[in-house]
Amino acid sequence: MKKSDEQMAREAKTLFDASVDELDAATLSTLNQVRHRALEEAHAPRNEWMRWAPAAGVASAVLIAVMVTLPGPSEVDVMPAAMADMEILLGEDSIEMLEDLEFYSWLDMAVEGDDVG
Repeated sequence: MKKSDEQMAREAKTLFDASVDELDAATLSTLNQVRHRALEEAHAPRNEWMRWAPAAGVASAVLIAVMVTLPGPSEVDVMPAAMADMEILLGEDSIEMLEDLEFYSWLDMAVEGDDVG
């Protein structure tokens, strides 16, 4: 027959209380000291992160300074090339140019090698 959870909890508490009552004074004193130290540490403020705050502040300032002073990719440099490509693709001659792609490829290789023959 299964015991209910409440009945098991009561039996466990009874056994625990009995085992605590049988402890000697030295063990009880040691347990009490350890308990007080644990409570003090749990309530002590955690200021370990404070020693890293100055270094983190300096690193953040340097990162921001570098990001502000370094030039980023300029849209002005990229746009003319992209616009020229778009004009070629959208122009009226683009379909005719695609039909003669082999000729333009040959012409490009001939100009690079100076071999037209």
